[in-house]
Amino acid sequence: MPSFRFIPLELPGVVLIQSSVYRDERGSFTEVFRADVFRAAGLPDVFVQDNHSVSGYGVIRGLHYQLPPFAQGKLVYVTAGTAWDVLVDVRRESPQFGRWLSLELRAGDGRAVYIPPGFAHGFAALADQTHVVYKCTALYAPSQEAGIRWNDPTLAIHWPVERPTVSPKDAALPTLRDARPFVVA
Repeated sequence: MPSFRFIPLELPGVVLIQSSVYRDERGSFTEVFRADVFRAAGLPDVFVQDNHSVSGYGVIRGLHYQLPPFAQGKLVYVTAGTAWDVLVDVRRESPQFGRWLSLELRAGDGRAVYIPPGFAHGFAALADQTHVVYKCTALYAPSQEAGIRWNDPTLAIHWPVERPTVSPKDAALPTLRDARPFVVA
């Protein structure tokens, strides 16, 4: 039976999930999500939307979040390639407001990260054809979407790509200081 290890990371509510990876001559098998096991670990067991992006090397997507009452928790994993995953605490009342962390997620490593509501999320593709999948706890609500610029100098996030490709929309996002405030109701 597949097993999971849940490893709390340094920002409250953020959890690294390590799943068993079973390999044989045919390839590999990994169970990414199981409602009963996630529920027992205190993580969400209902996700209402799955997103899948495909990016070339050096593409940076993010940093995105949604405001309450449509704030999203995300379960993020990579099915092809490698991503440098970044999340930022955007909860204004949090003692960790503005703190960020990053981790590498690779296809086949059995790793996923749960990012709770109140965190901006983005990633850099470290390989061509990097496939990032994320399960969301709330539906996409365009009127509630928000974000912060990937290269906000006050955050000083280390992105391991020299010449990133960023969408015009993401390049125009505000800094954390000027972003739409995430306030827990």
